[in-house]
Amino acid sequence: MLARHTVFNLKFLAKSLKKQSARCKKDSTKEVNDMKKAIKSGDTEIARIHASNAIRKKNEGVNLLRLSSRIDAAASRIDTAAKMQRVTTSMGRVVGEIDRALQKNMGLDKVSQIMDTFEG
Repeated sequence: MLARHTVFNLKFLAKSLKKQSARCKKDSTKEVNDMKKAIKSGDTEIARIHASNAIRKKNEGVNLLRLSSRIDAAASRIDTAAKMQRVTTSMGRVVGEIDRALQKNMGLDKVSQIMDTFEG
């Protein structure tokens, strides 16, 4: 249960970072447009400031997207580990039941029934 909660929180965080990345890309585009306007009006100093802001926003967006991807990968690994733990527990239980069935010389029907409960 704890793993599911952790995976949910990590995926939510990754999605939030993706949205922030998209916002940075939009801000970068706005800064580029402002830079173009400043160049057309002949104000090179303001154009440099806008260009610097555009580069910073673009890099920030890339870094946020990279972090989002890493967090999503970690969430996937945690989810896979939790699923494998559940399968291992289930397999251990089934093996124990099959072992008891074989020790009691139960027929193949009983062993088959136990396997059906595991697979179902």
